[in-house]
Amino acid sequence: MGPRHQSAESRGADRSYVKMPSFLLLEALCLFLFAGVPPSLPLQEVHVSQETIGKISAASKMMWCSAVVDILFLIDGSHSVGKGSFERSKHFAITVCDALDINLRKVRVGAVQFSSAPRLEFPLDAFSTQQEVKAKIKGMVFKGGRTETGHALKYLLRKGFPGGRNASVPQVLVIVTDGRSQGHVALPAKQLKQRGVAVFAVGVRFPRWEELHTLASEPWEQHILMAEQVEDAANGLFSTLSGSAICTITSPDCKVQPHPCQRKTLETVRELAGHAPCWRGSRGTDAMLAALCPFSSWKRVFLTHPATCHRTICPGPCDSQPCQNGGTCVPEGLDRYHCLCPPAFGGEADCAPKLSLECRVDVLFLLAGSAGTTPEGFLRARALVKRFAQAALGEDSRARVGSEAVRAELEEITGSPERVMVYTGPQDLFSQIPKLHGKLCSRQRPGCQAQSLDLVFMLDASASVGPENFAQMQSFVRSCALQFDVNPDVTQIGLVVYGARVQTAFRLDTHLTRAAVLRAMSQAPYLGGAGSTGMALLHIYDKVMVVHKGARPGVPKAVVVVTGGSGAEDAAVPAQKLRDNGVSVLVVGVGPVLTEALRRLAGPRDSLIHVAAYEDLRHHQDMLMEWICQEAKRPVNPCRPSPCLNKGTCVLHDGSYRCECRAGGGGPPRGSRSV
Repeated sequence: MGPRHQSAESRGADRSYVKMPSFLLLEALCLFLFAGVPPSLPLQEVHVSQETIGKISAASKMMWCSAVVDILFLIDGSHSVGKGSFERSKHFAITVCDALDINLRKVRVGAVQFSSAPRLEFPLDAFSTQQEVKAKIKGMVFKGGRTETGHALKYLLRKGFPGGRNASVPQVLVIVTDGRSQGHVALPAKQLKQRGVAVFAVGVRFPRWEELHTLASEPWEQHILMAEQVEDAANGLFSTLSGSAICTITSPDCKVQPHPCQRKTLETVRELAGHAPCWRGSRGTDAMLAALCPFSSWKRVFLTHPATCHRTICPGPCDSQPCQNGGTCVPEGLDRYHCLCPPAFGGEADCAPKLSLECRVDVLFLLAGSAGTTPEGFLRARALVKRFAQAALGEDSRARVGSEAVRAELEEITGSPERVMVYTGPQDLFSQIPKLHGKLCSRQRPGCQAQSLDLVFMLDASASVGPENFAQMQSFVRSCALQFDVNPDVTQIGLVVYGARVQTAFRLDTHLTRAAVLRAMSQAPYLGGAGSTGMALLHIYDKVMVVHKGARPGVPKAVVVVTGGSGAEDAAVPAQKLRDNGVSVLVVGVGPVLTEALRRLAGPRDSLIHVAAYEDLRHHQDMLMEWICQEAKRPVNPCRPSPCLNKGTCVLHDGSYRCECRAGGGGPPRGSRSV
């Protein structure tokens, strides 16, 4: 292949040049084209098990921030981000809003879009509901233009947080960008942080992590996130807010834990592609071969940055390893799971044997192997054991299988003829299995999770308690609520708060699941003002523990009062009124000194738990649960409180009740019910 020639007049002065073989040109072109297509790899990887990743995702859905805080989203709308990643940035912001108690008294949210210049989408005081804020973010239109992050930060330095409150309210700035600014960002970012603004830098598309480090508050590892991994990013953001005491996010059982992670960035680098002949001189006939010269190609590569990611982890339903016989537990949220069972146990709950019981008990089979038992009889009995589920039996619930000839001996062993079963032949022996199931499962289950109960927590939200201690109360009752199976057939939970006024946060029949109860408890308002414990107890008597507001006839009822003791002087009589109506009342008194008013409120049974400080409430949870379980097992009068409407009279009759209506009552009775 000869050299290309060109006249000196057309090229100017003589110079050396490289003539590259055509196959090398093709190789360099292919390198660039194929490297230009980014692989579909996550740009941030948390190095944990798949189970832990599932827990991180589940915890992000349970988070809830209800605090006085101003949160401003600064969203990159430049061409380097693009429309697709801009939509993902909006989705991240909307997901964060799902966990915020947005109103003008608590969490305020605003948004600014920036590219060549910043544009205020809506100020912090524009909207007072979560739905309005999410709709406005969803409607944001992509601007396009240069990435002038520095100009946007200077805009905030001049204007402050648009629609924000005074300096006493924490300010959080969430910058969503690819970190490829065309101006300087270090100085304005530093000045914002010096003003006390907590800055989160959230990467989008192919972020430049070095610039995100410059933007974010310290420690960087807790303030840098990746928007496209929405649930992980939301978990990381709220984990940091929880650690900095801006928000109280999850239940006490959930913990923020550090995990090793790796972040990647896509960069264009130059690398040696090969060598080609170099010709010296003009491109005429006098050109001569000088040497072989190197040539390079440009390639897009991923550069890795090791880091530590802090995420909130909550106890999972699979922690107790509920799947038996080698089954694999697959969590479904925070309190549900399903089991992948081996073929021999497929289709059965928890991979239990095919002939499993509906209760969990330990069974000890005593097989007669004496001289009087034939080999055939022994093998029959052993076959029964093989076909029967393995379960547990308490001392007071023994059951045996035997022949008619030894009935008297079996009755002596079990202590009751009701616990003796006889069989006449092999097939009859196997047909006894359902009957044995019933005998084993007839014993009472331990604990009180299976007991029906109407439970109301009453929290002191007065000024004498203060917002921080009220948050401790909320955390305490949330932990207690975790111990119950909340549904309309087992446990119903209600919440009343009192301070300047008495307010039903939610009724007994409002929330049908434990998750809904926990979320509603976090949203209970702090009222302030002077509280009256007596007025709150009368409110429960008249408007909460009544049938038409969700209370169930014939179900044990309990009220747990958590108070600092102020305003309890008038509470003894209303508390006794509740007790006379069949409602148990327990007082959790907090403070270094136990007042006489609280002692009177506790009543003659001394239903009182004294806690020295609000921080110590969690140490008394077991004592409270023991009291509740005892009250749940007490005999119940289905006529207290009365289930009858229109002032009808409830009358007990042969284990049930009926309603006798007054003349002109204007409607039928509530009905009757067996108890």
